[in-house]
Amino acid sequence: MSVTDPYVVRLAPRAHAFVQPDGGWCLNNAGFVGDAHESLLVDTAATERRARLLREAVLAEGLPLPRTIVSTHHHGDHTYGNGVFLPEARIVGHDNCRTEQLAAGHQLHLLWPRTDFGEVVVTPPSLTYGERLTLHVGELEVRVLHPGPAHTTGDSIVHLPEQGVVFTGDLVFHGGTPFLPMGSLSGSLRALGVLRELDAPTVVPGHGRVTDPSAYDATERYLRWLAELAREGHGKGATPLETARRADLGEFAAWRESERLVANLHRAYAELDGLPEGSPLDAAVVFGDMAAMNGGVPVACHA
Repeated sequence: MSVTDPYVVRLAPRAHAFVQPDGGWCLNNAGFVGDAHESLLVDTAATERRARLLREAVLAEGLPLPRTIVSTHHHGDHTYGNGVFLPEARIVGHDNCRTEQLAAGHQLHLLWPRTDFGEVVVTPPSLTYGERLTLHVGELEVRVLHPGPAHTTGDSIVHLPEQGVVFTGDLVFHGGTPFLPMGSLSGSLRALGVLRELDAPTVVPGHGRVTDPSAYDATERYLRWLAELAREGHGKGATPLETARRADLGEFAAWRESERLVANLHRAYAELDGLPEGSPLDAAVVFGDMAAMNGGVPVACHA
């Protein structure tokens, strides 16, 4: 087994995480819960090949193929593999997740045209909710809740209250830099409050190793540092790229995808300008600035 191969972590009875090292661009985590009679999947993967590995992992644990998939948000690394589980599975997500996924289409193909994603059928949620939803997988209660605009405007948290497990989606990148341009800086801070209130000791981040609530503290430190950096740069009239290039990353220098700082500054600047949370940014400018921060090289998909 290679250190980059996906692996399964047993989180609690009837609950597992599917972890994809090292959690970089397009290497997300998924999860599955259930018993011999029924299963539910949290997210899929960025490529058909990886989604099929997830499918095999579910079967290897003695579970049937999922009848339900909860998409924590619309990004392709979490949803491109949905089609692998059709027609058995229905897709569940926030109202905005469906809208955003339909609007995005084959978004990863546009960003990374040379990546072999396999056969990808854009499969948005067919069952949507507004604030919260409770699903039952056999005797297992699965709570799905929307924290408001954060990573995107359509995020979902998946909480297993009896198991003490929470799947955060991309509200948390353990060991990686948060990514806010499609969501909200202030909303991301509020979302951490929602996660803390759940009081789940086992935390499955959207990317990175399974962890515990200390990941919330690290994420909050970054977000508050980002907010202060944005206020200083914005007040001086510096562009997000100029501000990012002058920044001392300090404790966050070791986190993956440090180039996301400039993308996050674009979101922070937008909020300082009074734009609504989640208002669209110019993706070409955001990704162009990240490439500039990445030594002039576009960010790479690792799937």
